[in-house]
Amino acid sequence: MINSIYRLKSPRNFEIAFSDVSIDENIIVRPLRLSICRADQRYFQGTRDAKVLMNKLPMALIHEAMGEVVYPGNSNFLRGEKVVLIPNIPNETDDYIAENYLRSSKFAGSTSDGFLQEYVSLNQNRVVRLPDTINMDVASFIELISVSMHAISRMNTFSHQRRERIGVWGDGNLGFITSLIIHKLFPESKIAVFGVSEEKLSDFSFADETYLTTNVPKHLYVDHAFECVGGNGSPVAIDQIIDIIKPEGTISLLGVSEYPILINTRMILEKGIKLFGSSRSGKNDFQMTVNLLSHHPDVVEYLARLISNRVHINSFSDIKKAFELDAQKAFGKTILLWEI
Repeated sequence: MINSIYRLKSPRNFEIAFSDVSIDENIIVRPLRLSICRADQRYFQGTRDAKVLMNKLPMALIHEAMGEVVYPGNSNFLRGEKVVLIPNIPNETDDYIAENYLRSSKFAGSTSDGFLQEYVSLNQNRVVRLPDTINMDVASFIELISVSMHAISRMNTFSHQRRERIGVWGDGNLGFITSLIIHKLFPESKIAVFGVSEEKLSDFSFADETYLTTNVPKHLYVDHAFECVGGNGSPVAIDQIIDIIKPEGTISLLGVSEYPILINTRMILEKGIKLFGSSRSGKNDFQMTVNLLSHHPDVVEYLARLISNRVHINSFSDIKKAFELDAQKAFGKTILLWEI
């Protein structure tokens, strides 16, 4: 089977490559919906370090996608079933280190070709079955939702049980998803969201409290916190969290920064704060996410509010148009309806 792969050759410049997909024990999936991530945009815009771009390009982008099985291989999947694609590709197992932290693991759209392809060949444990009634647009960014699920699960393991108020710093997509899942999984906890835009914070209607980071009431405290800011905003957010969090609280770092940042270790020591990082996710996180969406349609409705653009991809040129359109938005997800 001849497969078309749409690779980024250089910033803003895509090319078509062809490869032979062998019919073997792997599952072959036809993407139906794909979602553009900020990491994809950094490659497309050329804002990654020049050495990184030189080493990784040409490469097919996108690691958020769902599709339908066109060839089930030796699996128990059926042709035509809807599945979400898992971009993490482990090459070994470890009794203590999760698949998404193994240095030997590959990742679609980063260290191997992503899902911007006509067909994707995957090991059967790299897909998770979706319900027939799933909102396919929301299903396209289950990978991003699973990252939040992963971090929340780790917080649940690492933190103490006093969770009267949980704080989430960040009013972007990741902050929205993280606070929404916390709200659903910990209904007894108050959810406080901290951001820099009143307009964005107004979308967090499920949160108990929202605050501008420049106008936080005195004597407000959180028991545990999630940092979902990243970039240049990370240092300010982390510093504020350390100041506001109660002693022996847990801080989950999710935001990605391209540069080293200073952290107030003195107060971390004085308060006995636990600080941990979370990156990407594994199959268990995907399965938990699918289960959550299947049993809580209200969560799907909230997540659908994140969709800001839906672009039909019928030609090669539509891919670049979609990335250009996505770059213009300040909030939300751009969904590619894969019809090429």
